[in-house]
This record gives sequence, structure tokens and C-alpha cells, in this order.
Amino acid sequence: MCPLYILTCSNCKPERLYFYQDFYCRTFATMELPISFKERMQRLLADEFSNFEAAFAQPASVSIRVNSNKATANPDLPRVPWAENAYYLPVRPQFTLDPLLHAGCYYVQEASSMFLEQALKQAVDLSQPLHVLDLCGAPGGKSTHLASLISEESMLVSNEVIKSRANILAENVAKWGTGNVLVTSSDPSNFSRLPEFFDVMVVDAPCSGEGMFRKDPQAINEWSEENVKLCAQRQQRILMDVWEALKPGGLLIYSTCTWNEQENEENMAWLAAQEQAESIKLELNQSWGIVATELNGVAGYRFYPHRIQGEGFFMAVLRKQGQEGLSHKSSKKKKYKLQPASKKEKALVQDWLKDPEKYEWLQYGEVVSALPANLFEAADEVYQNLHVIYAGTEVAEVKGKKLKPMHTLAVSQHLNKDAFTTIDLDLELALKYLRKEDISLDSSGNDWVLLQYNNVPLGFAKQIGNRVNNYYPKEWRIRMELPADLPEVNLVIS
Repeated sequence: MCPLYILTCSNCKPERLYFYQDFYCRTFATMELPISFKERMQRLLADEFSNFEAAFAQPASVSIRVNSNKATANPDLPRVPWAENAYYLPVRPQFTLDPLLHAGCYYVQEASSMFLEQALKQAVDLSQPLHVLDLCGAPGGKSTHLASLISEESMLVSNEVIKSRANILAENVAKWGTGNVLVTSSDPSNFSRLPEFFDVMVVDAPCSGEGMFRKDPQAINEWSEENVKLCAQRQQRILMDVWEALKPGGLLIYSTCTWNEQENEENMAWLAAQEQAESIKLELNQSWGIVATELNGVAGYRFYPHRIQGEGFFMAVLRKQGQEGLSHKSSKKKKYKLQPASKKEKALVQDWLKDPEKYEWLQYGEVVSALPANLFEAADEVYQNLHVIYAGTEVAEVKGKKLKPMHTLAVSQHLNKDAFTTIDLDLELALKYLRKEDISLDSSGNDWVLLQYNNVPLGFAKQIGNRVNNYYPKEWRIRMELPADLPEVNLVIS
């Protein structure tokens, strides 16, 4: 009998755990849900509860969202109905062995959370330049989704308060490669320093995690009614901390991966009443299976595993009171925190990006980066008030009189590949490179080379004669041992 591989995400230390399929099914079939949780769900679902409970005996679905600027999707895969570039996979492959994942060609994301796309497309004019906040951004699913939806002239601030998770967020944002994202690591209370700054706020709030019971049975052991109350109170504090930073007429998209009313409908009704916010109703296709709810005139949307192919989720959309407008205040500061790169460094690296005239070239310490010129003023305000750990596209590192191209340049959607010698790797060599192993190339020279897999950039190496120095980031490397037999075809997409 073949084993089922259960994988951690590529940002964490991968582990290969073996579960036989029949054992996997028995685990979920015998799952004991908390009694008070079952009683509440029986009240909410009535005759549907038996189907809801039976859904926990089924394996969680696997879904991905494709980066259309880097890859084409497999049209034979069934689509996630509420997201344009999202697909379900028939089985969970060993994602770590797919170089295209590490190159940012797709993101492994739970399907229900992709409903964010409907909120944006139905309630926001995405053709306009927007300031968007993803407050609780790690590990990066919603942030990379937002980056794909907003215009090139827009700016996304993706925040994560926990520093270690913020670094993972920055990695995934860099791999996605849009170049108009600032990753910050700040407490929600710090966003009051940016009053009326954001057109859209996405708050995927920390919650009691009831919707993850099937995907993560350990969440059951951590659940309690007391924790539900604590989460609801914390969510209210977070919302109040950031509300001032939302401009009048701006949109709040609130979500959780839980089902109780305290953290969902009650919190949204409380906020709407306190701030006189307007509830935004979204159009649903009946075939999607999403359940619309309403409390005190505030609409919400619930995702149940017996109705949809995905995990538990809730979303609501509110508009802040006041006249809507898309103009942003320009900074009046005479002294900027962002510092321009010297003409010398700029001249050496500007051809490494397509359309270099579109960027402000900046230098922070030894790092030269590129930021869309139209975002300079707004980005500087963010730098003045929040802790920024990554912004735009980091292009090069100054090493004395020499410049080293940075890995984030290699995975940028705006990389000018013509500026470098490119070498395509087969799967085995690509994975060895991603493990930061020494590799051999059928070439020689003394220059930087851009290594690719299936014509998609993976990163840089430096040729010194017949020797090759591997410059893949140590903290991003694949840590698992490679199996003896590698897949013969692309695991997910082409």
C-alpha cells in the first residue's frame, strides 16, 4: 500500500510523515468534537448537522493559486469557483520537490480563503491606485492574492506582528515578485500613526480555529469556550486599533477560520453599530454552496465543509462612514527616510529590471532596491511610522567596488533576463541548487549566471572558471533529503 505524504510548508523544516490511507481515514472518522461545539453547530445547522459532522471523516482538499505572471495553469484541473486562477488538485503532491513552487509560480492556499477575490472585485474599483493593508499577513496567502488583484500603481502593506513569521511572509511576497509590496512587522496599535491612509484593509483575525479542526486535529485540543471569548475580545481590540487608519469610504474585509457567532457576526454587528459602518452585500452563485447570514443588518458569509470543497471560513465586508475618495495626501516632509542610491550604483543595476525609468532607486545600508516611483511618497510615510523589513524589489548588494545581484531580483516579475547569462537546469540539478548544494554546469567563465528550470528563474550562481558558487539564500533552502526516485514530470503546473 502506498504511503500518503503529509508535508509542512516549504518555509518550515520539511518533515516526511507516513500515514497509510486507511489509518488516515480512521483518524478523521473517530475524531471527537467538543460537546459544547457540537451543540452550538447543531443549533446553527439543524438538519444539516449530520452532513457537517460526516465531512470531518473526509480528507481536506488541496488547492493552489497560480501566479499568472510567471506560469500558465493546467486547464484540466478543476477550478476553485470563486477565484480566477485557482485550482483543486486530485492528491497532495510532494510540493517541496517542485522547483516551480520555490520560484513563486503558484501558492498552496486553502480554497475558502480565496473568496477574498470576490470581495475585492465586487466592492472595489481595482483599476484605481489603492493603498491596501493586509494586517495579519503571514504566511502570505492573502497577501500574494491581493498583490495579484490590485493594479501596478497600487501599494500593498503586508504586516505580521511576530518577527519570525514576518520573515516567512517577506520570503513569499518576494517570490511572488510584484514589487509593489512593503512587508512590515508592527503591532496593530501602531497603525493609528497613519490616519485615513488605507483604501482597503484586510483583517484575517487570529481566531479559535474551529474551521481548521479537519485539517489540523490538534486544534481541537487547543479549543475551549473560554478561548472563543478571549479571541472575540482580542479581535475587537485589533479592529479598534486599526480603524483610524482606514480612510472614509474605505473598505474593511474581515475574516476568520471559525464558525462561532461571537468572533464573526456579533463582532461585525458590534463594529458596524459603534462606527456606523455600512454592510456590503456580495452576490453569490448558488452552486458555490456558501451560506449567507445576517445579524442586525450586517451580512456575513459562511463556508462549511459539507457544502463546499474547502475548510471552515467566515467573511464580512464593511464600508467606513464618510465620503469615498481615492486621492492620498502627499507627504509634506522635507526630509525623507528613504535614501536614493548613488548615480554610480544606479547606472550599474538599472538595466537589471525591465522599464528602469519607472522606479526610484534606493539604497539602505549595502542593499540597492527599486520601488515604483509613484509609490515613493506613500512608502516613505510607511517607513516613517512602521517597522519595514522588506519593500519593493531588492536588486543588488554592494560589496566594496562590486555589486552582487540579490536572489529577490531573480524571482521578481520585473527581472530583465537579457541582462544575464541564463542556464536551464534539469529537475535533479534544480533541486540540488535549491538545497544549496554544489553543482556542476557544462560551461565555464567568470560571471554571474541566472539559473532556470523550465525557463523560470530560480536564482543566481557565480561561475569562477569551472567552479560554481551557489548563491541561493541559506534560510530559504530545501532541508529535506532528496528521494532516490524523482518525479518525471512537473508536479502541478507547466
